[in-house]
Amino acid sequence: MAGRLKAPTGRYGGRSAAERQAERRRRFLDAALQLFGDSPGYRGTTVAALSMAAGLSTRQFYEEFRTLEDVLAALHLQVNGWAEEAVLTAAAGPLPLAERATAIFRAYAANVTADPRRIRITFVEIIGVSPRLEEQRLARRARWVDLVCAEVASAVARGEAAPRDYRLAVTAFIGSVNGLLHDWSAGWVEATLDEVVDELVRLLLGILQPAGPRPVGP
Repeated sequence: MAGRLKAPTGRYGGRSAAERQAERRRRFLDAALQLFGDSPGYRGTTVAALSMAAGLSTRQFYEEFRTLEDVLAALHLQVNGWAEEAVLTAAAGPLPLAERATAIFRAYAANVTADPRRIRITFVEIIGVSPRLEEQRLARRARWVDLVCAEVASAVARGEAAPRDYRLAVTAFIGSVNGLLHDWSAGWVEATLDEVVDELVRLLLGILQPAGPRPVGP
């Protein structure tokens, strides 16, 4: 297909065209979460199979998307958006640094691991699809880095962390978060989710509150 087909306009069944379009899009994304995030995965899914799973036609697919890659891109952003909403909700209240970090990462971990399909979309299916999706994946990771850096800056302002440029350290930390949660969800880490979160919090606090210099002498 060269591009999306034009969707019908006007009201039908008491709903506007925009409402019907939003409903179709939701159904396609729900079906994609099932097929991309479980079996057969993104690379094993066809437009016809996705449309059937959504209970819609291939014509309706092309009214919403140009390609399956467009669906994966939208789904990747949606899954990350759910996690970000959970984090921002957890970060809404004033808490000391250790409690705040625990609340934030517990909210993130609970959201992203609540459904194994979300883990697969975030850490597996998005990898190696195309330069466009790799750019999106890295941009979304940079958004998480920005979010944590903003939290760190607030901690510095409150005197809870030493003032310095933390961006490189936070970037490395986000890689640790992704890797540890993926490995935990795959069953490669023998720990509870709370233990994983506690370890991530210890890592972050170790970055923000490094041990003082060792005394010199006997």
